[in-house]
Amino acid sequence: MFNTLKNAWRIPDLRKKLLFTLLIVVAFRFGSVVPVPFLDASALSGLMEGANETALGYINMLTGGAFSNATLFAMGITPYINSSIIIQLLTVAIPPLERLAKEGEEGRKKLAAITRYVTVALGLIQGTAYYFFLRNNSVTLYNDGFSAVFTAIIIVLAFTAGTALIMWMGEQINQKGVGNGISIILFAGIVARLPVTMGQVWNYFSAALQSPESYGKYFVFAPLFIVVFLAVIWVIVFMNDSERRIPVQYAKKVVGRKIYGGQSTFLPIKVTMSGVMPIIFASAILSIPSTIRLFINEPTGFWKGFFDAFSSSGWLYSVLYLFLIVIFAYFYMTIQYNPLEMANNLRSNNGTIPGIRPGRPTAEFISKILSKVTLIGAIFLAVVAILPIVYSNVTGMYGLSMGGTSVIIMVGVALETVKQIESQMMMRHYKGFLD
Repeated sequence: MFNTLKNAWRIPDLRKKLLFTLLIVVAFRFGSVVPVPFLDASALSGLMEGANETALGYINMLTGGAFSNATLFAMGITPYINSSIIIQLLTVAIPPLERLAKEGEEGRKKLAAITRYVTVALGLIQGTAYYFFLRNNSVTLYNDGFSAVFTAIIIVLAFTAGTALIMWMGEQINQKGVGNGISIILFAGIVARLPVTMGQVWNYFSAALQSPESYGKYFVFAPLFIVVFLAVIWVIVFMNDSERRIPVQYAKKVVGRKIYGGQSTFLPIKVTMSGVMPIIFASAILSIPSTIRLFINEPTGFWKGFFDAFSSSGWLYSVLYLFLIVIFAYFYMTIQYNPLEMANNLRSNNGTIPGIRPGRPTAEFISKILSKVTLIGAIFLAVVAILPIVYSNVTGMYGLSMGGTSVIIMVGVALETVKQIESQMMMRHYKGFLD
């Protein structure tokens, strides 16, 4: 990876793109420390200490701690991600949107414009909900008369403007930088939490140094966390490049004196075809009960037991987490792949899978392969997502801010960006050769 970056730096055009991407990332981190007016950052930081397992804690992780510091980019890119997911799902259910998706470049531009409008709308709704949450927890500085209305307007508009600005930054990276803009911004926010996580690990280790009789177990568990962290990164890199290759044979066709086709190739199906989306969906659903609890002062009786059951350290949460990740992995696979369409495309191009008849038998064979590969990918995602929870319960090292989701996003974005840089370098290499 470092050799790729070094070689890319030598190409003037790529160097400009890398510098532009770095400039946007610096601007993003700068906006992550610009405070929003009328918010008490210290009160919000204290409030967020007990909200790591809620939707707010998840957003705080993706924004690199911007939410807990009451900054301009507190909502991060979450509204845009939700908007993109909503539009992507609606293109399957609503025929006009499906037609737009098939219209090529013009259709994609219209869908992108719709996604932006939905992002702003979700930003307003989410910013308003955050304002009421912050006001109910005495984080806002003005709460009476006209100043309360003015405070609400400023805070909501600041949150929404921050989301819109991040969306614009991501699009600028897509146009003038390197890599996927939204992914790069997510990557920057997650990497910004790495020093916090390492600081938490060091606190456990220093506690063992100061009081071996009480915290001696952290002599082993704190360094072991780093070893497990590096091992998980290696596994993610390995699984990210893993794929099931279905052999395809194209029939020979004679046109005049030339023979076309006849070559053997393969149909690649990635093991991690759905990426991190199943984890994001599952986390969003399971964080709903703990988020509702933030708005209730002191639940008692049945409701206290209900909310405790959905704590991220409980067994019920882990079981549901595994189940939902597998379900959403299959759901996302059905959206991305249509075995019947793939079989028809093969037949129209005179391609066949050896030993399988064209048409419906080919579609059924591809469907079985997709089902098996999806199961392997879903189990991999579930294990990586559950591992931090299991590790915390076994070792007692709670409150670590780096979870399985963030590691998958971080590694996946890094690998994808390097691949894009390599492809651009290869394109310029061939261009120079042809010139």
